Amino acid sequence: MRILVFLEHSGSELQKNNLGVLAKAASLGADVAGVVIGQGVSGLVEQAGRFGATTVYVADDAALASPLPQPRVDVLARLAGEQSFDAILFASSVLSADIASGLAARLDAGLNWGLVDLAIDGGRLVGTQPALGDSVYVQVGWKGGPALGLVRSGSFEPKETGGSAQAVAVQVTLEEFSSRVTLVEQLRETSEGPSIEEADIIVAGGRGLGQAENFGLLESLAKELGGAVGATRAVVDAGWYPYSTQVGQTGKSVAPKLYVAAGISGAIQHKVGMQSSGTIVAINKDANAPIFEFCDFGIVGDLTTVVPKLTELVKARKAG
Repeated sequence: MRILVFLEHSGSELQKNNLGVLAKAASLGADVAGVVIGQGVSGLVEQAGRFGATTVYVADDAALASPLPQPRVDVLARLAGEQSFDAILFASSVLSADIASGLAARLDAGLNWGLVDLAIDGGRLVGTQPALGDSVYVQVGWKGGPALGLVRSGSFEPKETGGSAQAVAVQVTLEEFSSRVTLVEQLRETSEGPSIEEADIIVAGGRGLGQAENFGLLESLAKELGGAVGATRAVVDAGWYPYSTQVGQTGKSVAPKLYVAAGISGAIQHKVGMQSSGTIVAINKDANAPIFEFCDFGIVGDLTTVVPKLTELVKARKAG
């Protein structure tokens, strides 16, 4: 089986979730290739090789400098036609979702999304997809090829294979309609520390914080732990914290090594986004909060007292 993985990048680095999908595809025993698209992206080939790609197709062109989906659909559609891949996989992101759906329409191919696992059975790709609010998992397949799959963020941990990849230049030819859109301006939110998608440690807050100002307590703890701050939909909707930090069914799915949930009840919508975390620590004054049913460690108490105490203990441990 031949699998192509779209490798989204940020600056000079491939994004963590893409490397996770690449490593997972390589573990299936398939012939795995990656594709990088943009301007000045040739330097990403070596990194892709370390995570399982044997070949990396490089579409390096000034016309691809802006992160617009349609030009990337053009590149992938042509590549799919020339190379006859059995499957094309994407790590979930806003850009990847646009590209995957556009490519499915262009190739008249099936697209399964929200995948949390992948396998090869009888020479065909099989995906695992949550259903019914993540209460059950179902296996999904594709009627024809190529099989397009959008993998949920945090589903696979990047694992280096120690290999190397051969770079293959891709000729860039764009459709006329793909050049009608121009990126006028691109704004990036600046913040200290890692993003919630990349962080190994997340300290998240919910309605139990009581007020927006108490996010400062979580920020202090996250800073000492070297982690990021997350939030539930309720506090994001209330304007207490930025949407980019929302964890849950309508936000982002994360899988850090440690997830500290402060003032979060544990509703199913939030659980969906963080249940893949390595260790879950819950802090809530309500002993009957649902989150205590699935966390690894629980603290029943006032978070305004508990969180500062945890921060002091972390500082003391680091100093010692």
